[in-house]
Amino acid sequence: MRTVTEALYRIFVVVWVGGLLAIGYLAAPVLFASLNDRTLAGEVAGKLFALIGWVGLAAGSYLSLFLIGRWRAAVFKRAVFWLVLLMLGMTAAQLFGIQPLMAQLKLDALPREVMESVLRDRFATWHGVASILYLVESLLGLWLVVWTERGLR
Repeated sequence: MRTVTEALYRIFVVVWVGGLLAIGYLAAPVLFASLNDRTLAGEVAGKLFALIGWVGLAAGSYLSLFLIGRWRAAVFKRAVFWLVLLMLGMTAAQLFGIQPLMAQLKLDALPREVMESVLRDRFATWHGVASILYLVESLLGLWLVVWTERGLR
């Protein structure tokens, strides 16, 4: 049974970090480069970011539980555990904090597009915060990939 849980550990790392990179640095830029309608590109990208957020919550939860099960009380001395928790926290902040705030700003701007409204600066600021947080989470994800074996030894 141990090999199944270890395989799932590796799979969740790959799916989470691969998804972060594929959506944030491949799919979203292609959407904005390919579609003339930036609003539509933003809506589709937003749905993709929400999707990878849910994937991240599931993956981060499994990884956390796996590490706790593997290391018990010693898990708090393992850097890989804190890395997973940090990424999980960033995912939750994006999914339950920043994304809903940006969606509300879009609604508050109606009937205009948010970037054509008085809320443009606030939206741009939160978009910048989200982008920086996503970049940091992605870099931490790459670090997690490098450290994957540390969670297993």
